[in-house]
Order: sequence, then C-alpha cells, then structure tokens
Amino acid sequence: MATSAAWLQKQRKSSLIELADSTGLRKSDYEGLLKADLEILLDQHLRRNESSLSRDGRFEPYYQRVTSTTSPVKKEKATVASDGEKPRGRRVTKAKDEIEATDDSDANTFTAVATRTPRAIASYAPLPPSPAAVADAIDQSTADLRSRVGDIWQNSGITERAEEIRENLSTVVGIETLILGVEAFGLQREVLPLQHAFTIPANSTLRTPEFPVKLTDLFLLFTSSFWSPTLLWVSTSFLLPLFSAYFFNLTLKAKNSHSTRSRSAQPLYRFDPLTFNVVKGLITWLVYSQGFRFWGLVDEMDVVRIQFSVPGGYQGILIGAAIGALTSIYEAILRK
Repeated sequence: MATSAAWLQKQRKSSLIELADSTGLRKSDYEGLLKADLEILLDQHLRRNESSLSRDGRFEPYYQRVTSTTSPVKKEKATVASDGEKPRGRRVTKAKDEIEATDDSDANTFTAVATRTPRAIASYAPLPPSPAAVADAIDQSTADLRSRVGDIWQNSGITERAEEIRENLSTVVGIETLILGVEAFGLQREVLPLQHAFTIPANSTLRTPEFPVKLTDLFLLFTSSFWSPTLLWVSTSFLLPLFSAYFFNLTLKAKNSHSTRSRSAQPLYRFDPLTFNVVKGLITWLVYSQGFRFWGLVDEMDVVRIQFSVPGGYQGILIGAAIGALTSIYEAILRK
C-alpha cells in the first residue's frame, strides 16, 4: 500500500484527475478535492476494482508496485509447500515486513488526511443558501430592532410629555412663567451662591482628580442679604404688576361685550396679561433706570445686586415685559 500510494503522490493533480476520469469515477466524487484527498480516493478505488482496471496500461505502474510488494509472500508460501519445511525465521521476517508496510501505508494515509486545509473542512460547514436569503435575514433583524425601539419609545411616554409641555408653553401664562423663572434663577445665584463644602480626594485606582463640592449655604435664608433683594424683585416684577392687572382687567369688558353684560359673567383672565406686562415694564424703568426708591424704602445696594444678577440687567427685565405684552396682544387678535 505504501509503494502504490507513493506512485500516486508523484503524479500531478491534473494527471490524477485524468486517471480518475478513466477509472469511471463521477466528477462530483472528486471535484473540489485537494491533491492528498484525491490520492486517497484513487488508491481506494483502484484496489477495489483491481480485476477490471489492472488490464489498463495506464495503471500498470500502480499494479506492478502492488504485485511487487505481495509476490514475495506468495513465493514464500510456494517454497514452504514444496519443501514441506516450516522456516519459522523467514515467516517472522516476512510478517514483520508486512506489518511495517501496513504501518507505512497507515502513516501516509494519516499524513494525507492531516494535510487537509480548512478549505476541505469548510466544504462541510453549513452556508447560507443564497445572498438573497442573507439580505432577507438582515431586513428581518432590522425590522425587529426598529419594532423594539418603537415600543420602548412609545412606552416611555416622552411624546405625551412633550405634547403637554408644548401645550402649556403655548399660552400667555406659560410664557410669563418662563420669563419670571429665568429672572428668578439669575437672582438666586446672587442671593444664595454656592460655597465650597468639602473636596472629594483624588483616587489613583480610578484615575480621578480631586473634586471640590459646592453647596448652597441655607443659613443665608435668615439674613437680610437674601430677603432685601428678593422682596424688591418680587414686588417690582410680580406683586405690583399682578395687583394692577387684577383691577385694570380689560378682558372683563371684552368678555361682557360678547355676552348679556351680566355681573355673573366670568372674564377671560382674572388678571389682565397686557396690564401686567405694561405695569412691570413701567416700574422696572422707574426703579432701575430713573432712581425711584419708593420714598427711601429701597436700598441702593439691593438695586445694584438685582441689576448684576438678572440676565441682561434691568434691560433684560424690560425685554421680558415687552415679549409678554406682544404675546397678550397676539393672543387677543387670534381670539377675535
């Protein structure tokens, strides 16, 4: 077996393919095989069909090598039968030669199988049927992912919250609240500033630097440093304009003109937004620009602190009042 396999190993792959065609093997049996795999297939096929293929001259070298390896054994058997003797040493030697030849053939077979590349192994791996199937699988995965993301977005309620915020900000009251919130935030940074409380030390394991922590000093709530500027801003930007908007409510007359003019008719607003913004702008201009101090009730330092803390100074407060007034007029026009 080792000698005949060696003869096949000396042939080129193209010669082995021609030999495979002439032996009657189907093309599908050896197509795509490596040379080592083709040698094993031919060796097995030639041994199985020795009776029919040994007459072919193309395979004469192969079968001569097979005969040369087996003829000494047959000759030895004939010699033993004619002489009537039992040459124990000769039989042991021949048996040993046969075992070594068998071991060499098995080693060659193992070497041929071991030299298979991943290409031969990959031929048995399951592959997608076609590129179209791969594209369909990708589209299905994308559709599933899009569906999950849509469900998560819908269950989060972000859309409903956004619509609610939009509805609240699309009113005069919502715009006025936003303007006052911006002014209050700027004032809060002045009257309740952040102060250093402690420091988080650096951590070499996490590679983080030291981080100072600042907190609001709530003890300032018990001092005039907080209450004096806060009461001045609340009075000029909210209380006095709100008081005027209640008594000078132009929406009350507009509502009654479209009804039976009864005293039980409810006004459109309990506080006129246009009056609120006009009075707010007027008081801001008098206090922060013209020096009006409510007959000595307002401290000059409080006026300065508010001007430097509110975004834009007193001009920012005037701009907010103008925006509120224009919004009130625009809403009144849309209601006509």
